[in-house]
Amino acid sequence: MGGAKKKSPAQAEKSQTAEAAKKDGPKKDKKEQKQKTNISVIVDDGQAMSFIKGSKVFTVQELSRQTNVKVSAANAYLLNLLKQGAVKRIGGYSGHHIYVPS
Repeated sequence: MGGAKKKSPAQAEKSQTAEAAKKDGPKKDKKEQKQKTNISVIVDDGQAMSFIKGSKVFTVQELSRQTNVKVSAANAYLLNLLKQGAVKRIGGYSGHHIYVPS
């Protein structure tokens, strides 16, 4: 019923040269292409604790807005405080938890 159409000699030659150019092109190691940098953001303890102590309940998103850091940095800081017992998790679901100061 149908199949691949036979290429003309000019088209076949172009495709062969294109494939050869791809194979002979410069090769780079994956390590050389992209290197990850470790970016660490430190949450200001004084500013964060004053916000935490001054609020009845709060979320990670509110803490990140008040301290001007990314949500991931604020979340790491809150998990550290949760292990220390400085805050308690009282509700929420699916990563959007509600915390209260202890």
